[in-house]
Amino acid sequence: MADPFILVRAGPGQAAAIRDLTLRAYAKWVPITPRKPRPMTADYDVAVRQHRFDCLWLGDALVGLIETVPQDDELMIVNVAVDPAWQGKGLGVRLMRHAEELAGAARLRGTRLYTNKLMAGNIAFYGTLGYSFEKETHHDQGTVAVHMTRPVGLR
Repeated sequence: MADPFILVRAGPGQAAAIRDLTLRAYAKWVPITPRKPRPMTADYDVAVRQHRFDCLWLGDALVGLIETVPQDDELMIVNVAVDPAWQGKGLGVRLMRHAEELAGAARLRGTRLYTNKLMAGNIAFYGTLGYSFEKETHHDQGTVAVHMTRPVGLR
C-alpha cells in the first residue's frame, strides 16, 4: 500500500496552517506549563521566511510539521508538532528522523532541541529516539528548559 502522507517543504503561503496546527498540537500543555509553550506564541509569518518547515500532509490536511534552523555545527529542531488526532501513530518519529537526515545531508554534527522540563512525555519520547540530556537552563516565570542533542549517524 502506498504511503498516504506527503512531506513537503513549506513556504510563506502555509504560515496560517502552520500556526493553526501548532496551536492544536500544543494546547494540551497549556494547563501544565506556567506560560504557553513558545511555539504557540511564535510569529509564523516571520518564521517561515527565516527557518525551514517541512510539513506532512494527508490529502489537503496538514497533520504534522518540523521546523529547523542550522545553528553552528548542528541543526536546531525548533518545533515538532503533530495534530492531536494523529499523535501516537509514528508521525513525530518520522518528522524527527527527517530532521536527522537533513542534518546528515548538510554534514552537520547532529541535531539539538530543547523542551520545557514539565513536558516529561516529550523528554521521554526524545530519549527513545537517542537524544541525550545536555543541560538545563532557567527562564522567566520559573520555566526550566531541558536541552538535548543527538549526533548524526547514531543508530
